[in-house]
Amino acid sequence: MRVLWVTNDLPPRAGGIEQFVGNLLARVHPGSTIVLGPAPSDPAEAAAHDRAQPYRTQRAGGRVLPTSGIRRQVVALARAHRAEVIVLGACWPLGELAPALTRELDVPVVALSHGLEAGLPGVGLGVLVRRATRGLAAMTTISDFTESRLAPHVRADRLERVPPGVDVDRFHPGVDGRALREAWDIPADAMLVGTVSRLVRRKGQDHLVEVWPEVRRRHPEAWLVLVGEGPLAETLDRAIGLQGPQAQIRRVGRVGWDLLPACYAALDVFAMPCRTRLAGTDVEGLGIVYLEAQATGVPAIAGRSGGAPETVRDGQTGSVVDGDDRDTIVAAVDHWLADEGARRAAGRAGRRWVTSRWSWPAIAERFAGLLDEVVGEHTTGG
Repeated sequence: MRVLWVTNDLPPRAGGIEQFVGNLLARVHPGSTIVLGPAPSDPAEAAAHDRAQPYRTQRAGGRVLPTSGIRRQVVALARAHRAEVIVLGACWPLGELAPALTRELDVPVVALSHGLEAGLPGVGLGVLVRRATRGLAAMTTISDFTESRLAPHVRADRLERVPPGVDVDRFHPGVDGRALREAWDIPADAMLVGTVSRLVRRKGQDHLVEVWPEVRRRHPEAWLVLVGEGPLAETLDRAIGLQGPQAQIRRVGRVGWDLLPACYAALDVFAMPCRTRLAGTDVEGLGIVYLEAQATGVPAIAGRSGGAPETVRDGQTGSVVDGDDRDTIVAAVDHWLADEGARRAAGRAGRRWVTSRWSWPAIAERFAGLLDEVVGEHTTGG
């Protein structure tokens, strides 16, 4: 099948949506796929990444948004590629392109949805979802939460569940994280709590830093590491600085995709106490990082925001907490640090949980089947 993807979220830029899109691209008809992606912040890095992929990438001159210029690029690229289906990496706002693309190209358009789309109806912006789904043959959802929010507003012909997955061959308990611990200057025998994510308030890194003195009062040997980059970085640095050199907190910035499994393996506990913000528009759609941590055998602490609780079996593979309740965050971190047997049991249970339900081969097969069906229905007029 000849597929054209149009997305503003594309590796090597870091982020959960980028990894979601990248994994589907690599697994679903990659040899006959072309991607229209955004202009990169680091052209050399992006060029090296794009050359290494089994699919072909064309970069736009800027961001990929539903403008007339992008529409013309998509139409020209689809005709040159003889695309049989167009996939939009995010329903909003790119879904605004779908009616024109279907009309001009006579091919079905499928769009992914994430947490952002699910937040729109909560603040009276369901009309944007309706507009962005009018011309879609299908739209996917990533969790029970996002589907329940979106379903009343979706105008696509069909709504299908395609959540992010985990490469369980890359993220597994046998990964060695000791070299990263050493690079971060973390004592080999220290208990290490960490988070791997974009640095934004929704993710809860600020609350982890705030409660860290209380965690250390209970566990003096514990360290905290924050992996990632984002607009909250300077705020976090100031908060860490106020705790002084004895804080035992490391903010290490972005880590490359190839080192992500070792990031989780370096940890004893993964914690990202996310919370919903901005009247429900800033919400966690699912949270692939929780699944990656559990696949690596590390218990995960998730915030009660959007679909995040669906990724963790509370009390068995980790904990689900109120991301705005600092005492609850401390209690969850304390529980997992204090009980080595519980950590090991959670690690084993988490690995089984992710392997059985969230592995990429099954999810990619589901998405490939969806593309087959919409193209078949469009061809036969069904």
